[in-house]
Amino acid sequence: MSDAVTPNPWGQWRSATPARLALGRAGAGMPTDEMLRFGWAHAMARDAIHAALDVDALEAMLRHDGWQTAHVRSRAEDRATYLRRPDLGRQLDAGDAERLRADVDAPADVCIVIGDGLSSLAVARHAAPLLAALRPHLAPDTHFAPVVIATQARVALADEAAELFGATLSVMLIGERPGLSSPDSLGIYLTHAPRKGRHDAERNCISNVRPEGLSYELAAFKLAWLMREALRRGLSGVGLKDESDLAVLEAGGEPAGRLDKRP
Repeated sequence: MSDAVTPNPWGQWRSATPARLALGRAGAGMPTDEMLRFGWAHAMARDAIHAALDVDALEAMLRHDGWQTAHVRSRAEDRATYLRRPDLGRQLDAGDAERLRADVDAPADVCIVIGDGLSSLAVARHAAPLLAALRPHLAPDTHFAPVVIATQARVALADEAAELFGATLSVMLIGERPGLSSPDSLGIYLTHAPRKGRHDAERNCISNVRPEGLSYELAAFKLAWLMREALRRGLSGVGLKDESDLAVLEAGGEPAGRLDKRP
């Protein structure tokens, strides 16, 4: 039976990546085991998109780590509406917006929003460990708004939430669109002077945060560097290039440094 499968000469590279390469062939098609793996990966991606985020469990983890939290929804009433109407996922529910506004006591330096996005699995697995890795890089006097957990959320929702808190920076942690080898990839978006109507070109993005991709420690270092530079330069997006690798070289190969909110 093993003779029925023609191996691919690139097969040795499969140990270095989860990407679907060197699948081999059986006649004119793929081997049965690869077809089954494809079906499993497709099912995992669909589940990641449609599964609801366990907000209570995430809040418990964040509060255990010392973060204050708040829970909001977008204007997309359910998952089907969220997938059909991206514009509604970018807007806070009107009642939740008023509640956040009422809770503001003073302008914040940073507002972190955690959105389920297109993979609640990514958020459930990686959001809390990433914030735990970020803590050593933060200046003790940085004023954070409560961490906002947003369901049925798109990236731009973070700008509206941060604007309500009067925050200088918004940081959105959100589940990215699943791939067939990465159903739990977390994305990070940073915006200086967040407000409704900000464009994608005005944000910085860190992608593929997960143990199999960009590690929590390296992602936290890159995020802290971008936060520090955004505050110092008063900008984000295409005008702010990620040069955190230079900071690593200057530190002798070890990520170091703390977020300093002072220019």
